[in-house]
Amino acid sequence: MKVKKLKSSSVLSATVVFTVMNLFFFVEFSSALSSSTEKLSSRTEWFSLLQLRSSLGIRAKNWPRKTEPCWNWTGIHCQKGSVIGINISGFRRTHKASLHPSFSVDALANFTRLASFNASGFVLNGSIPEWFGDKSNNNYLGALQVLDLSSCSITGSIPESIGGLILLKSVLLSGNSLTGRMPSGLGMLSNLSVLDLSGNELSGSIPDSLFSLGNLTRLNLSSNYLSGNVPNQLSNLSGLETLDLSNNALTGNVPSVLFSRLSKLRVLNLSGNFIDGDLPDTLWSLPSLRFVDVSNNNLTGPLPNFFGSNTSSTDATFNLSNNLFFGTLNISAKKFRMIDLSGNYLEGEVQGVSLSNVSLARNCLEDVPNQRDVSVCRVFYEKRNLPFPSNSTMEKSSRKKLIFILVGVFGGLGFILLLALVLVLFLKLCGNHKSLEVQRGIESGGPVPVGESPMPPKDLAFDIAVGESFTYEQILKLTGNFAEANIIKHGHSGDLFWGVMENGATVVIKKVDLSLFKRESYVVELELLSKVSHARLIPILGHCLENDNEKCIVYKYMPNGDLASSLQRVTDADGKSKSLDWITRLKIATGAAEGLAYLHDSSPPLAHRDVQASSILLDDKFEVRLGSLSEVTTQGDVHPGVMNRLFSKPSSSNQPNFGTSSVTWAGDVYGFGKILLELITGDTEVSKSDDATSREWLEQTLPYISIDDKERINKIVDPSLLVNEDLLEEVWAIAIVARSCLNPRPSKRPPMRHVLRALENPLKVVREESASSVKLRTTSSRKSWSTGLFGSWRQSSSDSATATNKDSSSGTKQSGKVSSQGSGVIMDHSSSNKRSSKSNEVFPEPLETQDVEIGGGR
Repeated sequence: MKVKKLKSSSVLSATVVFTVMNLFFFVEFSSALSSSTEKLSSRTEWFSLLQLRSSLGIRAKNWPRKTEPCWNWTGIHCQKGSVIGINISGFRRTHKASLHPSFSVDALANFTRLASFNASGFVLNGSIPEWFGDKSNNNYLGALQVLDLSSCSITGSIPESIGGLILLKSVLLSGNSLTGRMPSGLGMLSNLSVLDLSGNELSGSIPDSLFSLGNLTRLNLSSNYLSGNVPNQLSNLSGLETLDLSNNALTGNVPSVLFSRLSKLRVLNLSGNFIDGDLPDTLWSLPSLRFVDVSNNNLTGPLPNFFGSNTSSTDATFNLSNNLFFGTLNISAKKFRMIDLSGNYLEGEVQGVSLSNVSLARNCLEDVPNQRDVSVCRVFYEKRNLPFPSNSTMEKSSRKKLIFILVGVFGGLGFILLLALVLVLFLKLCGNHKSLEVQRGIESGGPVPVGESPMPPKDLAFDIAVGESFTYEQILKLTGNFAEANIIKHGHSGDLFWGVMENGATVVIKKVDLSLFKRESYVVELELLSKVSHARLIPILGHCLENDNEKCIVYKYMPNGDLASSLQRVTDADGKSKSLDWITRLKIATGAAEGLAYLHDSSPPLAHRDVQASSILLDDKFEVRLGSLSEVTTQGDVHPGVMNRLFSKPSSSNQPNFGTSSVTWAGDVYGFGKILLELITGDTEVSKSDDATSREWLEQTLPYISIDDKERINKIVDPSLLVNEDLLEEVWAIAIVARSCLNPRPSKRPPMRHVLRALENPLKVVREESASSVKLRTTSSRKSWSTGLFGSWRQSSSDSATATNKDSSSGTKQSGKVSSQGSGVIMDHSSSNKRSSKSNEVFPEPLETQDVEIGGGR
């Protein structure tokens, strides 16, 4: 039978109540344990702690080896020279131990006075040892009072021998993958006050032995596969305060005698089962009742009489939603915090009910919003031979809804037709304008000859202005007649000069000398920024195009220069350099990835083609602005004049053919991989070029990046970069991302949008488990995490490379043979821990593909 796993806010509230109660219990117990400051006197227990430290992979920062355990080991509590409490909740294993976690706790048998063992949230793959409560074993845990193994990824069944731990007061095994039936041995735990087996896969009925636990105050068996009826013997648990049987497969009626002796019951949760019939009136007479959730069942009958209740509290919450209750609603909800009656079949008028604390949606009520259709309500009542009054109000409301729907449909159709007409007229006007332009072009000298790019006009005018238009005299004044003292550097597309505006603002002016640089470079940059806008692109404040031989572009000043100059910056008179911290470096990497991802995902897609440290500009807060935009072009075309057609009409059939070479985002990704390595190693010369020195550096560096060994990354990390163990894990993850970007096969490199997602949460790249779902932990792996993070980019990128690079496919295949395993560093971690040497070989851009990605194959 399929079990309903329905969650609601009320279920969450009950869980919170239960968790808070447990928290107070353990705080009180832990306070008692921590009162002693004695040293550990038992040599056997000392060696047992060391054995437990080794078998569980406890980190040295939690249990330092050469120190006194009772004083310095986190979670170790001693009394009279013996260990009486061990708490490893929330600890993380060492990297080596996390590869193969297991339930290796045999050393616990030597702690004869151990009263509490708390490993909640610590991965203990395996089953609960049988010897825990086996009295035939002289070293069983007979003194144990608290056992907390919640959320430990435990499998198997609960051993019958647990009944031998007769001093147990609290058993918490929630959030695991326990299977089988509940052992009858639980009934032998006469001192038990808290039993939580929720969130497992237990089956069968609730054992009769459980009903003899007279000291039980909290019982949580929710979110399992328990079946059968709700036992009326639960009434024997007279001290019960919390009862949670939600999200199981319980059937039948709620016994009328169930609540006859549960006078202390405060929280009751039976939601998400298959319980039918009505609710007994004795439930509402319980004096301490504060929370009731019976939602998502098949309960039926008239609405219960809440007001037979003896409780006078105003904080009670009742959830009866998604059942089959019917009849009229005639209650006053002033004495309750919240009542949820939604999803039933209550009918009639609503009188004396404040809708502020009552949910009545999806019923059959009059003058209440969001109700069921009147025909659905009538069918429900007729099937049960119940009278359903002629409800003119609901019928009128249904007719009004139908009218509104029809008006909306026909109004929408009319709007679409009007929009289509306007669009046709607009296209016609555009066609006439285009024909006029063609005619003017023919009159002025004819079309551009095949094989030549159009020359930019003398007076260039843009449809969308790019900042302020400066005169040439203003530019000369700003730069001091382009004085040598004001020059910042000689760029590959123009010289950069300082300038100060009249308002005191510092600006940067790029001078493009058309006798030295190609004429289209400034057109590319201005045309690009007149059509696209993004916070990660360098802001252009204005331009000057009036001089025939020199064109100028005015940029916003970036106080921190570029990445090449900021990573290791000289800061004082002694010549000492101050290195950027890791947080800032990761911020820069993320910002650059955002800018490149925006270009790659534009329509049409754009390739930057000049990704290097000097192209990454930094403002006063080290926010990234991408510069060097003069090389930007559409993906699939390397012709320098392509930006003239970037946002205009498609190419006609008689336009020149520039060959089969094409530009894709893969070249930018390769360059970005170098940027990431520069941020990790501190070497800013890697991305400048792709010469033999750069290739040799990569061949020496990349073998230190391994998915299986985090410590190897220490050998290439920037010595000036101070990172602790947690930050080192981030550095390791970013190095793996960089290696994936440097894949020798362009089709195997991840798109920038996926790289960006990895940079935003780098630990997901290397961590094995998902913290968002306890049950998924037992099946998660690096491979599933990486696949979920980067998506199925292998096939999509392969298809893209095939479509745009057919002629170079043979070269790509050849380069792929160099390292078949290493072609997807992030995506493929299913191999053994000891990989072959070829799996660690990731080379720079191979020569076979460099002709494919002209200008972008860094």
